Amino acid sequence: MNINDSRYDNQGIHVVLALFTVEKDKFKVLLIKRKNQPFINKWILIGGCAYNTETGEEAMKREIYEKTKIKNIDFEMFDVFTKPNRSPLKRMIAIGYIGISDSSIIEKFKQTEKASDADWFEIDRVPELGYDHKEILEKAIETLKKKIFTTAIMKKLFPNTFTLPQLQKVYEKILGTELDRRNFRKKLLSDNIIIETDQLQKEANKKASKLYKFTDKNSSINLYK
Repeated sequence: MNINDSRYDNQGIHVVLALFTVEKDKFKVLLIKRKNQPFINKWILIGGCAYNTETGEEAMKREIYEKTKIKNIDFEMFDVFTKPNRSPLKRMIAIGYIGISDSSIIEKFKQTEKASDADWFEIDRVPELGYDHKEILEKAIETLKKKIFTTAIMKKLFPNTFTLPQLQKVYEKILGTELDRRNFRKKLLSDNIIIETDQLQKEANKKASKLYKFTDKNSSINLYK
């Protein structure tokens, strides 16, 4: 390695988080609107540049707080994005992270120093994104499709109670396919993955629905058998 080679110059690291939740039975991702150039007024995933004194995880935690004022979000790295032209300013390698949050713990802000707005967007109604964040989001969803077959990640999306149609709808939205209603119910109950509670969800002009919750069992789920 020749440290004086100019091809090593002018490079940096981005950290980018795809943060997902379930809000009002909808599967959503959190986006922020940029306040500055480049991509001013464009919606993007949460992220920014890492300082040369930080690990990727430290930079991600700082960026989450600076952009959203949110703390204590669990996330994990899922991929690296290396296209030379992904930023118009200089060569920026992006480390992609994925996270799950209960929407009820997030108090949405409207402005910070670098963001003019933030909101949850349904996954199939995401606006045009700045940078290569569309590609990063699509890869994050593909990663999530594999992870939702473990109960641990679904417990984060549904930490409390839910109806079976609510749960199935989210599985279908993430997987992009319809699931057999009878098989879905039978599989989760027979494997002791969810249990029925003594609570009901009541809606106007509708029959009350039974509420369920995840058990403490951690296991893999095969919804196609």
